[in-house]
Amino acid sequence: MIWNEYIEAADRDRLKRLQNERFAEMIERIYYKVPFYRRKLSELGIEPGDIKSIDQLKDLPFTVKDDLRDNYPFGMFAVPQQQIVRLHASSGTTGKPTVVGYTHDDLHMWSEVVARSLTMAGVSRADSIQIAYGYGLFTGGLGLHYGAEKVGASVIPISGGNTRKQLQLLQDFGSTVIACTPSYAAHLGESLAKEGLTKADIKLKAGIFGAEPWTNEMRRQVESLLGLKAFDIYGLSEIIGPGVAMECEHQQGMHIFEDHFIPEIIDPNTLEVLPYGQVGELVFTTITKEAMPLLRYRTRDLTRLTVEKCACGRTLVRMDKCLGRSDDMLIIRGVNVFPSQIEAVLLEMSEASLHYQLVVDRENNLDSLEIMVEIDDQFWSDEIRALENLRRQIQHNIASALGLTAKITLVEPNTIPRSEGKAVRVIDKRKLV
Repeated sequence: MIWNEYIEAADRDRLKRLQNERFAEMIERIYYKVPFYRRKLSELGIEPGDIKSIDQLKDLPFTVKDDLRDNYPFGMFAVPQQQIVRLHASSGTTGKPTVVGYTHDDLHMWSEVVARSLTMAGVSRADSIQIAYGYGLFTGGLGLHYGAEKVGASVIPISGGNTRKQLQLLQDFGSTVIACTPSYAAHLGESLAKEGLTKADIKLKAGIFGAEPWTNEMRRQVESLLGLKAFDIYGLSEIIGPGVAMECEHQQGMHIFEDHFIPEIIDPNTLEVLPYGQVGELVFTTITKEAMPLLRYRTRDLTRLTVEKCACGRTLVRMDKCLGRSDDMLIIRGVNVFPSQIEAVLLEMSEASLHYQLVVDRENNLDSLEIMVEIDDQFWSDEIRALENLRRQIQHNIASALGLTAKITLVEPNTIPRSEGKAVRVIDKRKLV
């Protein structure tokens, strides 16, 4: 197990002194080695010697994803190419991919924070962890892989997909931990039943789920399907990958590893820093990364931070589950809607399965929202009256929770496409016009 008590349970003043020291060094590094940042800081009349404390973060410029794309592929690197030992990249579905580089020390740090994360979930040398995140340019698979090896667990690097093989190895290898997206975990649970198996036929005790927003309602359903305790892990490629933050056994928010990543919450509209406890956009500054340090990177993820000491003894700042992304928010007839809000409503109803899809369209200049809801096998019926009553109930619950009337379409079991990675929850046809 990897438990760094000196850092994870540090006095807040002592932790801040470490952060200030590392932050000042980081500013000097980006000023002299990254032209993009030198220009940004110079425009504000800031030189490295001016920065002494993380309290000065609020006066410094933000970094956004377009900055990374504009400097594609290696313009944001702070070390020579010879020192880059690994490259990862985003999928690039909305433009050029964002490229991330790592030095040897970066990889060591990454393994360390993932190992700390797994320790929070109770993973030890006695465990076998089946990694069903994708390997390759995506950071999920390799990030979990090296962290698990650092813990000393047995790693099963199966990668994503091939569900029948996943189930076979869960049985044959006796995997005790599964790491994948929560939507794929739900798919594995459903597939287990279709193969005539139950959770008693596998030995899973913990699931490490991330890479997409998911609700506590979904947590409970996945835990029921697979017979495990589900833990939320947070990360994004631009910052390091998985292991930026992680839930402990008390599951009262994810602990952020502040000795490496400084979090802020801002109002996404005014860009003003918000106090602890208020919901806003999460911003990170990386204070130890060598290859590609980032200053005030806007994640677009919406959450809130709390600084109270956790029952586990850790003093690290905690972040709530992400409500969604500021750029994923749908505005339907003036109402702000996040897919996670709809998921929470649906999964409170036993008749709805874990699978749904939102279809947004525009007719005669008026936005419309259709929610396709897949009904669980045991509740699907040929009786039109029963389905109509259920449809009305879902429509009422959505309207009560969101203040929005949506068209509800009930679909048969196994109708909505399953994903081996991140689930496709929203189809916005307005973008196609």
